[in-house]
This record gives sequence, C-alpha cells and structure tokens, in this order.
Amino acid sequence: MYEFRYVRPQSVAEAAAVLAANGDARLMSGGMTLLPTMKQRLAQASHLVHVGVLDELRQIARDGDTLVIGSATTHDAVANSDVVRTAIPVLAKLAGGIGDPQVRYMGTIGGSIANNDPAADYPAAVLGLGATVITDRREIAADDFFQGMFSTALEDGEIVLKVSFPVPRRAAYVKFPHPATGYAMSGVLVAETGSGVRVAVTGAGNGVFRWTQAEAALAGSMSAAALSGLPLDLARFAQDIHATREYRAQLCRVMAARAVGELPA
Repeated sequence: MYEFRYVRPQSVAEAAAVLAANGDARLMSGGMTLLPTMKQRLAQASHLVHVGVLDELRQIARDGDTLVIGSATTHDAVANSDVVRTAIPVLAKLAGGIGDPQVRYMGTIGGSIANNDPAADYPAAVLGLGATVITDRREIAADDFFQGMFSTALEDGEIVLKVSFPVPRRAAYVKFPHPATGYAMSGVLVAETGSGVRVAVTGAGNGVFRWTQAEAALAGSMSAAALSGLPLDLARFAQDIHATREYRAQLCRVMAARAVGELPA
C-alpha cells in the first residue's frame, strides 16, 4: 500500500473541502473495494477521506411514498431496518444477501453504487425501483446515474448523500450468486411502480441495465409466461472464465421468471 493521509471529517462540508484541496484524495465509505485495491497497489490516494463515519449519512426514513437511505448506511442496517422491511421489503432482502456478514457490517449503499461493480446488487435496486441519487451538488435519476463498468455520472469530488426510493406497489429480486464470492452472475429485479413495470439486470453484463422488452411484456401480463421467447441482445452480456454470454442470458431469463413468481400478491 502506498503512503496516504487518513482524514476523519466531522461533516460533509469538511470532506468536500479536503477533496477540493487535494486532487488525489479519495472518498471511503465502507472501504470494501477501495482498501483491497490499495493494498494491492492497484489504487492510491494522497488522502483517504472516511465519510462512512458521518452520522448525517446514516439515516433511514420514510416520507410518504418515498424511502430515503443515507449513503453511509451499511447493508446490515438496511437488511434489518423495520422501516425498510415495511416500505420496500425487497430492498431489505437484497441487502441481506450481499456478500458475507463481514461485508454487510462494513459495506454501504453509497459506496456500492458509486463503485458500480457490474455484479453488485444495489445497482439493480436503484435502477429497478427508479430511485434518485442525491449528492452534495444535485439529484441524479437512476437511469442517468449508471454509465457502464465502474462508471457513473458522479463528477470529481462529488459526494453521494442519500438515495431516495419511491415505494413500489410490489417488487422482487432474485439472483444466481457466484459460489465463491456471492456476487451476482445474473440478478434480476422486477418492480411494479407508479410509472409502470421496471426490470433491472445486474451481474450479467458490463453494468446494470434495464430489460425493456421484459418491461413491455410484463405490463401486458404479469406472469412468467409473458417472458417466454423474449429477445435478449447477447452483446450486452459478459463472457469470462465463469460463464459464456449464452449462459448468462439464460440465467437472466430464469432469474426474471423467478422474480415474477416471487412478487407479492
């Protein structure tokens, strides 16, 4: 690991000031991805600004038909929150299936979406539920936030403060996890929202994406049979030592059908 200065800010404003004054400073929330890559010298920072310690970023609250989760809220906190379980049960279930207990105790929703690992679970929830990412500068719709592998709409020094989820009528998430890591080899979130059906796929390609053909089919008939024979663009699917594009596409079909089957009545 390269040498760096550890900064424990007292506020978001202080964190933003450190970032503005030091071009090579990096934000850390839970550190589940950043710290291992720094240890391997695949990443470095002049200053490590630990926003995960800020209580102002750890709030969970429901405001009418909206659930707001602070960016430094851990996966474990989301999974075990009565507020989340009541408002959006699928979100609690998804968070409870991330990694292992050690990861869930330290990893955060803000860190996960800002990192935008193509096999992470939270991007499927943010995109599938049509959430809004709120930063210290602006609000970003989920459809505009994720921009491919490890890439988002965030600008240099921009800090994710919270994520605002509209409460759906019903939703379900099913993934096929890699047996060693727990990351999704294909995960699908299906949601009936106030603006229609949304289907988000993670783990199968170079980043989370919406399966628009499935959305149209399910809008007409919310049944697994409606997904039969729907086209999937294989170019959107990843191929590596773990699976071919064709295999991941088939997993996507199966996980989508299972998610529809798990939708609350």
